[in-house]
Amino acid sequence: MSPQAAAAVFTPRSLASLTEVADVAPPPALADLSTDRATEVLADAEILVTGWGCPKLDADVLARAPRLKAVVHAAGSVRGHVTDACWERGIAVSSAAAANALPVAEYTLAMILLHGKHVLERARDFRAVRARDNWLVTTGHVGNYRRTVGILSASMVGRRVIELLKPFDFEVLLHDPYVSPAEAAELGVTWVELPELFTHSDVLSVHTPLLPATRGLVGRALLDSLRQDAVLINTARGAVIDQDALTDVVCAGRVRAVLDVTDPEVLPPEHPLWDRPNALITPHLAGSQGNEWERLADTAVAEVARWAAGDGFAHPVRRERLAFLA
Repeated sequence: MSPQAAAAVFTPRSLASLTEVADVAPPPALADLSTDRATEVLADAEILVTGWGCPKLDADVLARAPRLKAVVHAAGSVRGHVTDACWERGIAVSSAAAANALPVAEYTLAMILLHGKHVLERARDFRAVRARDNWLVTTGHVGNYRRTVGILSASMVGRRVIELLKPFDFEVLLHDPYVSPAEAAELGVTWVELPELFTHSDVLSVHTPLLPATRGLVGRALLDSLRQDAVLINTARGAVIDQDALTDVVCAGRVRAVLDVTDPEVLPPEHPLWDRPNALITPHLAGSQGNEWERLADTAVAEVARWAAGDGFAHPVRRERLAFLA
């Protein structure tokens, strides 16, 4: 992983925990696998603990790692560095994606609850007038009781959000072409077709991985079908949504948007969404940050410990599922 990722994710406490379950190569972390030091380390390595900035583990790298049996990724997606050569060699792969999904789901829950109460707009208005409003004339559009929340994709994050919503009085709808209505019922939600998800939801939360089949999945027709004043939350990937169409419905005042991701990742400074009062744009912060990185490290250490004990991984990544992962 990159030196910056290593310093952020693996605190002295985390490194001490790792050394209790494995013989760890001395620092610094390997960011370039073509160096003489990397060749020396790879020759003995049985497990690679990887993170953000890991180079591709291709056939050339694996040829210099004859003892390598497993890769433990202390972050989310492994698509950037785990190659076909790893799968062909039979190397086991684990990821901390489940640990990284939790703060994303927490962010989503927070935004659902805050926007149900219209907190951001009402706080802005309160700051402007600095006088108490008549709360007894609050409209029925405000509140979280019996609202309908639509979940697009029962991904790892989507499933976490569904779990976190259970204590609240929401009706939760789900669309995922790989989940049956019976499986949705087991999750405690109602499976619906994609158009129905958009027309019936007060809040629509996008958790779809960006794949060739999902690029631009949320297009103009679906966005136009959202209810007046519906909230669209995107913590997945910006390109899943037609950015121009989304801009149009938000600028028209029809829809409120919470965007932790956009397309492009940072919108141009002159983009109209920056100044829209019904758009909240955050800098891709929903995933693990700050002390949440320790959860990623703890997950990786636990996986190394399980592997050393012969128990296999708790969070394995399967080659056949890779095409469906972010």
